[in-house]
Amino acid sequence: MTTDTHTLHIEEILDLLPHRFPFLLVDRVLDFEEGKFLRAVKNVSFNEPFFQGHFPGKPIFPGVLILEAMAQATGILAFKSRGKLEPGELYYFAGIDDARFKRPVVPGDQMIMEVEFVKERRGLTRFTGVAKVDGEIVCTATMMCARSKPATPAVSASKES
Repeated sequence: MTTDTHTLHIEEILDLLPHRFPFLLVDRVLDFEEGKFLRAVKNVSFNEPFFQGHFPGKPIFPGVLILEAMAQATGILAFKSRGKLEPGELYYFAGIDDARFKRPVVPGDQMIMEVEFVKERRGLTRFTGVAKVDGEIVCTATMMCARSKPATPAVSASKES
């Protein structure tokens, strides 16, 4: 359980995010302030399945998964800032701007994702994000997420003979 109200352990992350192995990319939340920022960690292990093909003999954490890890961190910040969703709702990754990769992330690295709330408008929330390893920036991006409305079941018309 959490001893510090600004730290979230894996059990609490699993309660907030719908992602599961092998796509849950946030191991722990180090610190956050609702409506402002969140710092989270991803421990990069050689045992992750994508390293079999990315790349054999030179394993590199895929850049798209760095962005996904940052997006999951924004999702956690959105949940902690805006509250739990209604049944059937999700926060969707809605867009990305200005993504830049500065250096590779490799097995054994501990990646720290720092995301900040920028603004919310018309159902879209904008965040800035930075991923770092050993204090060195590995990726920066601006991301948007949208809160979905619960899906309504489709009504199908039956044909008469």
